[in-house]
Amino acid sequence: MTTNIPNLPTVKSTSGLLRTLRMFGSIVRPLEFMERRKAKYGDFYQVTFLIFFTWLQKDWGKYSPWGRFLLIKQEIRTLIYEEIEDRREAIANNQSEYRDILSLLLMAKDETGEGMSDEELHDELITLLFAGHETTASALTWLFYWIHYLPEVNRQVHQELDSLEENLDNMAIANLPYLDATIKETLRIYPIAAGTFARVLTQPMSIRNHQFDTDTWFMISIYNLHHQEDIYLNADRFMPERFLTKNYSNYEYMPFGGGNRRCIGSALALLEMKLVTATILSRFDLALVSKRPMLPVRRGLTLAAPASFKMTIKAKKTAS
Repeated sequence: MTTNIPNLPTVKSTSGLLRTLRMFGSIVRPLEFMERRKAKYGDFYQVTFLIFFTWLQKDWGKYSPWGRFLLIKQEIRTLIYEEIEDRREAIANNQSEYRDILSLLLMAKDETGEGMSDEELHDELITLLFAGHETTASALTWLFYWIHYLPEVNRQVHQELDSLEENLDNMAIANLPYLDATIKETLRIYPIAAGTFARVLTQPMSIRNHQFDTDTWFMISIYNLHHQEDIYLNADRFMPERFLTKNYSNYEYMPFGGGNRRCIGSALALLEMKLVTATILSRFDLALVSKRPMLPVRRGLTLAAPASFKMTIKAKKTAS
């Protein structure tokens, strides 16, 4: 089954699954902090696009966009440094099980035997917090939407999962072809990152007889690429089967960017999406609150589901 997708709107709002990264242990406190910040300041992220304008980057207190940004940034920074200090002490006293990412980073050594500084650890955790969890959470939101918006997609995904019976082995889940295709189509039709960051020429370049001078900026629109009719037939329709019959090149399909700067966590993100989806669908029955088409909204640099998107969830009945 397919459905037509309306044109991409330019609405600003937010939504997300901030708890996705709880498996990373050491990031739980910053995530809960972000939820408390949202409750205290309201939907701050609705106006985050304003902070990208340099002339609005003025600290006029916590009720101005830039002022709130600086305040939240400092509070997150403080929490992360406190967590690093606590974890260093726990490891030194053999009180940590060394299973979460922060512990592994703290124990990592380079070729000279040096560990990471607190600043380096802070930067790694910030990357995980903002680039490694919310992007996957947004993609999972879209995935659950499509599975429950299109009955045929729902049927085929559940049919594959049922074929595993009680054997929810990680590798078996990772190798389910229709689930894999559904995830790839989810990332195609509404890529979380609508475009790449700019690349700037350091010397003149010629591309197909077009001459470009030094300091020329280049950017790729991932969204437009993924909706090219000459690459994707019926590009505005959600059709997982297109990924069952064709392998698209890195120049045709790039939800994680491309080249040397391609997202280093792409394989982890895909595996995470598969395992989370299989686990939830095997234990719970989900349903859309509204059958109306859901359109993406801007959240900073990413595309996400609107804050109004809701689903109901209940545990599946088990045989007595």
